[in-house]
Amino acid sequence: MKESTNKNNKSKGNYVKKKNIKRVSKSYGRNRRNSSRKAAPVKDRKFRVIPLGGMKEIGKNMTLIEYENEILIVDCGFSFPADEMFGIDVVIPDFSYLKENMEKIKGLVITHGHEDHIGGIPFLLQEINVPIYGSPLSLGLIEHKLEEHSLSAKMHVMNAGDVLRVGSFSIEAIRTNHSIADSYAFSIKCPAGHVLHTGDFKVDFSPLDGKRIDLHRFARLGEEGVDVMLCDSTNVLRPGYTPSERIVVDSMNRIFEKTDKRIIIATFSSNIYRIKYFMEASINHGRKIAISGRSMEYVLGLARELGYLDLPESAFVDIRRIGNIPDGNLTIVTTGSQGEPMSALTRMVNDSHKAVKLKKGDVVVFSSSPIPGNEKTITNVVNKLYEKGVNVYLSDFVDIHVSGHACQEELKIIHSLVKPRYFIPAHGEYRHLMEHARLAESLGMSRSNIFVMSNGDSLLVEEKRATLEPGYASGEGVLVDGYGVGDVVEVVLRDRKQLSEAGLVVIALCIDRATGELMAKPELITRGFIYVKENGPLIDEATDVVMETLGNLSPRALRDVAAIKTAVRDAMRTYIYKKTKRSPVILPVILYV
Repeated sequence: MKESTNKNNKSKGNYVKKKNIKRVSKSYGRNRRNSSRKAAPVKDRKFRVIPLGGMKEIGKNMTLIEYENEILIVDCGFSFPADEMFGIDVVIPDFSYLKENMEKIKGLVITHGHEDHIGGIPFLLQEINVPIYGSPLSLGLIEHKLEEHSLSAKMHVMNAGDVLRVGSFSIEAIRTNHSIADSYAFSIKCPAGHVLHTGDFKVDFSPLDGKRIDLHRFARLGEEGVDVMLCDSTNVLRPGYTPSERIVVDSMNRIFEKTDKRIIIATFSSNIYRIKYFMEASINHGRKIAISGRSMEYVLGLARELGYLDLPESAFVDIRRIGNIPDGNLTIVTTGSQGEPMSALTRMVNDSHKAVKLKKGDVVVFSSSPIPGNEKTITNVVNKLYEKGVNVYLSDFVDIHVSGHACQEELKIIHSLVKPRYFIPAHGEYRHLMEHARLAESLGMSRSNIFVMSNGDSLLVEEKRATLEPGYASGEGVLVDGYGVGDVVEVVLRDRKQLSEAGLVVIALCIDRATGELMAKPELITRGFIYVKENGPLIDEATDVVMETLGNLSPRALRDVAAIKTAVRDAMRTYIYKKTKRSPVILPVILYV
């Protein structure tokens, strides 16, 4: 394992040089011994923790540590839109506070490379130029995102154990286990105090890469003294321990052993070590490996470049050339485990994939669990697979997926080792944060030292107390729709919701500017409301209502566009609801001639 680690580090060094990403100086021993908090003048002994995302929600994680005139950012992710956010692509944190204080910003540190922790970075860099620090894999994924947005940034590689200084902040990367390689917790010290941010983690004593979470370092930091700990709350409702990734490997080996058909594995492209072991199992069973899906191809290419994957080229086959390979000798690794409409697996299901046509007897393995909100799309894909006679393996019935987040007993371990003065449960919905607060209290922590925060709140930490400051910064999510960032507001979403539920009625009016008389019969155009050809009487009667409404207006009102629109809209809304019990969007359009 030691030899493999050295090989990976060498490969990562080549990547850093090639991509012009700087490596921070590694100071695992010396800086650790001298990194304990030093005394500071009384005026300096306060700092703030300000979450801008990740509180009372799963996603768009972003936290600020502010000391005097300096700000350090931890993560910058996005979340996927809720069902009622029609047409919205993603939701990002509100950067208003950062734009108002951009001269204070010293850097952005990244715990790991999942979208809910890095997805908002391109939008941040469009507003603020900030150096980024993270693992080789995290920075490689970020670099790809920035290239897609024609952006660039100064990026600095950190490896587990590295300690660096950014302004007044001393930052140490601590190895953790998660469902993506090179996940870190951060010990962040400034003259006023010490913050420990766990990032997303679990305690895995047999991880696939052999790199266990550094519990010893957590314990040493606890001995030094931690003022504030922010800790992952995702799985706090689950008792016990999160199973090891080894369980997934064992389950997949059994599937390979009893299957003589094509095996198609759908999983997250970022779960590199799991994919690596799937590929090794394929090779051991005499199978060629094909990769499908743009994100899968990119991430695995990056993983090979960084040395995470060291499999022989001869094991792989181009997805466009799988036709001549016997079914029993082929494994396809693909995107689409969440039923995404344009993913490779969904295109296979819909017979629109250019290279893969599903056959009766094929085996499809979903090595993932549904992200909340994706259950319906996944179910639709699974049903279509069954219709095609495909054998489907789901994590509900077979151990082909485990979570990357800590359950209750693992959280207790971290709390017991760190023993922070103050605790902020993070990365969870409100129920998760509250249960995590109760867990900390059950371990002996005073309830007055536990702070369940909302996005935009501030925790002001002074030498002898901590004070919650609600609404210190703007914490609302910003909606991204295409190239538009923040231009879709609540009233627009309300209109979209109404359009989706009851459709649109356009009333076109042609009026003489001089006399105010109607020059032609009003024309009603509907979309998503009724089928006009089958509802002629309703349209005729609605037209009469419009004409009657106009006839009741004064000559002066007939020259007032706003008055005409209001009168026609109100009359039509009343009539349509009376006749249909529906409330479509009504849009009068007036042309003066």
